[in-house]
Amino acid sequence: MRNNCWLDAKNTTAYKQDYKVIKNLSIKLFDNERIIILGPNGSGKSSIIDLINRNIYPIVKEDSYLRIFNEELIDIWDVRKYISTVNNEIKFRINKDLKVEDVLLSGLYGRFCKINNPKKEDLIKVRELIEKMFLNDIANKKFGHLSDGEKQISIIARAIINNPKVLILDEPSVNIDLKSRIFLIKKIKNLSQLGISILCITHDISLITKDYNRIIFLKNRKIIRDGKPSELMNSENINQLFDINIKLIENSESWDVYRG
Repeated sequence: MRNNCWLDAKNTTAYKQDYKVIKNLSIKLFDNERIIILGPNGSGKSSIIDLINRNIYPIVKEDSYLRIFNEELIDIWDVRKYISTVNNEIKFRINKDLKVEDVLLSGLYGRFCKINNPKKEDLIKVRELIEKMFLNDIANKKFGHLSDGEKQISIIARAIINNPKVLILDEPSVNIDLKSRIFLIKKIKNLSQLGISILCITHDISLITKDYNRIIFLKNRKIIRDGKPSELMNSENINQLFDINIKLIENSESWDVYRG
């Protein structure tokens, strides 16, 4: 039996200025799913995030709706309370001299600076999350001294300090090197143990592990595949999605790409 549906869209269309960025989107995303939306640049992935976060709005038309947590009239503050989005802009807003534990603490107060005189229970929350995310090695490091992968996982931890129902990761591996990517993939796997619904938006095949239970292929602003990674991750589907010629090899935890 399916869990509750936190995102339910039917024939949803949306524009940015005069450009149609979402075309008749029909999708259902459920609680406790770990989902990858995979597609090339320009496929409409980020527009789905904008739609969820109310940065753009669907066109009102017959036989069409967009529901978030079963509501069509959506309060933006409720969205921000229950859905945390991590994008690559956040890391530039954080003071480089803040320690990682202070970065996490700032998330409880909706700020990006050091919190003076925090509540004791908030310090306990930070310590518990550091333990759950296995961040002890970097907890006392300054944010500016971290690798790109460590910065990314720090702002992800900050995003879940308030226990959101859904975590959205918007291209989490952009502009990070191989070592940082490996670190990030390992830490994202820890999130699956915390009972948070995860929606990861990416064009990076290396991020896809078998911890995700659903993958959606997006091309030309339309869903062309939707199913289990074990069923959809093959050379034919990836070549069609990206208009390339590669060979996809399955390993124990993920998939490797080889040139065709």
